[in-house]
Amino acid sequence: MNKQELLSRISIDPNVCFGKPCIRGHRIWVSLVLDLLSSGWTVQQLLEQYPGIEEADVLACIAYGAEMSRERYVDIPLETSA
Repeated sequence: MNKQELLSRISIDPNVCFGKPCIRGHRIWVSLVLDLLSSGWTVQQLLEQYPGIEEADVLACIAYGAEMSRERYVDIPLETSA
């Protein structure tokens, strides 16, 4: 599945979940999926906890996050050696 096919699994609707990007057909925020993955959840754990989604939906969330990181940056303090 290419990037465009993955991104088509994400929807943004101002009338659903306050317009936040969600997995198409669900009210599961992309940011929630990314937060769970970053806190150590596995794809399998996500699929078990949210039985309506597929592995491709999780990959779509990662692809969406990657696309968004090209547009904005998060300020992270520089580490300095003491």
